[in-house]
Amino acid sequence: MLLISRIAMATFLLAIFVFMQNQSPDFASRISIPYFYGIILAIYILSLFYSALSRISANHRMQIYFQVMTDVIVITALIYVTGGIRSTYAVFYPLVIIYAVLYLGRNGGLIAASAASICYGLLIDLEFYRLIKPLSYPSMWEIPDTAGHVFYRIFVNIVSFYLIAGLASFVVEKERKTRALLAEKESAFNKLDLLYRSIIESVDAGILTIDMEKRIKSFNRAAEKITGWSFTEVENRGIDEVFTNWESLLENKGSYDRQIQGRIEMTVTAKDGRKLIVGCLPSVLRDHDDHKFGDILVFQDLTAVKQMEEVLERNRRLAFVGEMAAGLAHEIRNPLASISGAVQMLQRETGFSATEARLMQLIIRSKDQLEGFIKDFLLLARPDRGPQQVVHLTDLIKEVMEAVRVTPDWNSAIILREDFEPGLTVSGNREELRQLVWNFVLNAAQAMPAGGTLKLEARQRSNDDRPGVEFITADTGTGISECDQRSIFEPFFTTKERGTGLGLAIVMRIINSYGGKLSFKSVAGRGSTFQVWLPWQENISGGLENGQDSRR
Repeated sequence: MLLISRIAMATFLLAIFVFMQNQSPDFASRISIPYFYGIILAIYILSLFYSALSRISANHRMQIYFQVMTDVIVITALIYVTGGIRSTYAVFYPLVIIYAVLYLGRNGGLIAASAASICYGLLIDLEFYRLIKPLSYPSMWEIPDTAGHVFYRIFVNIVSFYLIAGLASFVVEKERKTRALLAEKESAFNKLDLLYRSIIESVDAGILTIDMEKRIKSFNRAAEKITGWSFTEVENRGIDEVFTNWESLLENKGSYDRQIQGRIEMTVTAKDGRKLIVGCLPSVLRDHDDHKFGDILVFQDLTAVKQMEEVLERNRRLAFVGEMAAGLAHEIRNPLASISGAVQMLQRETGFSATEARLMQLIIRSKDQLEGFIKDFLLLARPDRGPQQVVHLTDLIKEVMEAVRVTPDWNSAIILREDFEPGLTVSGNREELRQLVWNFVLNAAQAMPAGGTLKLEARQRSNDDRPGVEFITADTGTGISECDQRSIFEPFFTTKERGTGLGLAIVMRIINSYGGKLSFKSVAGRGSTFQVWLPWQENISGGLENGQDSRR
């Protein structure tokens, strides 16, 4: 930077000198012109020399001292060839003094001021005592300056040199102290910022902030994990571009599911399309003058919690159903047995018309239907695990399919695709497992009244490092509407005209009793996919080895 400034100054002086020469041929004497150009050339050469020296030598401080002394001498020479005591180029001494203070500190500035004072005073004294002759205006040799005038010029310049050195030193010291204080404050701020970021990034809750233009300005690691978006993807984007309805939430417009003790619960869509239930706590960001400059939103993923709450609520209702089940079964079965016995005794009699015989058959069928309902009701309320055994899952599925094919719900236009792992077995009660497969397959068939594709899969799969089997049914039927998906496992909830609403509730009850897991995906008009995972039971009689029948 110093070298560039020196070259720029020399070029500026050269341009001014050439311009003045063109405007006024008598601007300088012919004797001084070659010397002036020589000094400008010397400045260029010295600048190149300084540049080469800075690459060779590592002692930059000594280089600056050398440049200071050289520049003082060059300026003195420039003063000499441009008029001596009458030259205006003495104003360049302060520039050398200032950069000496900047690079060398107070001592460097005092040395530069002393060098400038000595050189300038010596030049003026030599000229005053006529030991040297002015080059610019030789005719002025005959017009001597008074001693008072010479002393005044020298005194004023020397005082100005030291004043500039002192003032520059004061300013530089102040600047250095300010810079040190700023560095200290910056270090403290960086530590505080690191602490703040560590806290924000360590909490499990998602935190995002937005400015007054509703643009996202911060997004912590938990927020990235919950939503699937990275900070680089959402930074400076409008909040409603990423999270629908969140802007209206911050504006308290009530676009949320419910509010509990200040926490707002709402459903949002993650980056991958998952529906998440989040608990949000919006707040206003204010500065020290209590002026709003943005908003902050703290949120947590409550999806798993809500699912657990639903399971607990479902189990609570089932427990209540279980309390009523035994009494209801006793109260209903006894009259049904009496009705059935009475009808059977009447059927043994003769002389009934065809209409009376059909009515008796209708009573028997209604009794059987009611008993089946009571059986499902008891299984839902108090599932009986019954005897446990090793069940060949593939054979069980095929057996169920043979039974479903003869029901009125099966359509010959349904295309069946099977993908079973050979020899796959599962441990449990055969009747319960048959009931589980039956409900899924029958529901899939009922969802395709006009035909479609039914895919059945069964394979081994571990879940949370626990070995087990997975059974999948996928259909291309009517699907389940989004508003009904949260209720399909509720007892007595059904969308069918003749359904009891107990099928999927029984399935869920069986899966829970086995410690298994159930998941599903459904799109209205495009079909549904149900995945059931059941763990192995190692203590089943008959023996299991890695989930396989010991007879293999």
